[in-house]
Amino acid sequence: MNILITGCNGQLGNEMQLLERQHKDHTFFNTDVTALSEGQASLDITDAEAIRCFVQEHKIDGIVNCAAYTAVDRAEQAQELCHKLNAVAPELLAQAVSERGGWLIQISTDYVFDGTAHTPYTEEQPTCPNSTYGRTKLEGEQRALQACKRTMIIRTAWLYSIYGNNFVKTMLRLGRERSELGVIFDQIGTPTYARDLAVAIFAAIEKGVVPGVYHFSDEGVISWYDFTKAIHRLAGINTCHVKPLHTAEYPTPAARPHYSVLDKTKIKQTYGLEVPYWEESLADCVAQLL
Repeated sequence: MNILITGCNGQLGNEMQLLERQHKDHTFFNTDVTALSEGQASLDITDAEAIRCFVQEHKIDGIVNCAAYTAVDRAEQAQELCHKLNAVAPELLAQAVSERGGWLIQISTDYVFDGTAHTPYTEEQPTCPNSTYGRTKLEGEQRALQACKRTMIIRTAWLYSIYGNNFVKTMLRLGRERSELGVIFDQIGTPTYARDLAVAIFAAIEKGVVPGVYHFSDEGVISWYDFTKAIHRLAGINTCHVKPLHTAEYPTPAARPHYSVLDKTKIKQTYGLEVPYWEESLADCVAQLL
């Protein structure tokens, strides 16, 4: 198959590129708004004609959309750009690949829920986003599903990797710079190593994309506070005192879900996945960063 990867220079896009080497039966077209290295191409996913031309010229059979506006707080001020990237672009990609009878894997988020549940969210539970980021990502899901009947939505949460800006890298830096650090303890979820998500995406590609909405994160449940303690322990950082904070003590422009644990039963059963425990994957990532 000819497969288009968008957002190839982000956390997930970089992990996808690493795993492409293990899937040589397919031809991959790695794109971003700006190509940063040889073998990449520039593609503006908000430009309908540019997408259509690219998809037709390269006979694209499937698209993995790793691109998004993910600056959750800045999104409250940049609502138009956030909407273009998170809601409009998935529809344009879906329309273009649908014209060739192809499939789309659209990456979405736990922010489509308001975080008031107390048991893991299934794909069937009602959505209720309470931020611009969450609302635009949900709209992107809906538009993509309507535009291409072979669309697979994968919602994930707390994504990190050795690439880009993320919580793990920030906590490593602050742990070295500061003697004390306050981290929220009353928001609960599951860290997800972008490498593990990429593995799941390739499992879907190889077995065949089964349309619908799926949830994926690593296994286990933890707070941001406990996550930080684990990051510092694995990195050997013992000079920074981490203290727990209530959400109210650390106000942000965008509301965060207090509980965003995702039920992964559907994707595990559909694709026969064995999902790693969050701390095992974190240890791998921290070791690489060190």
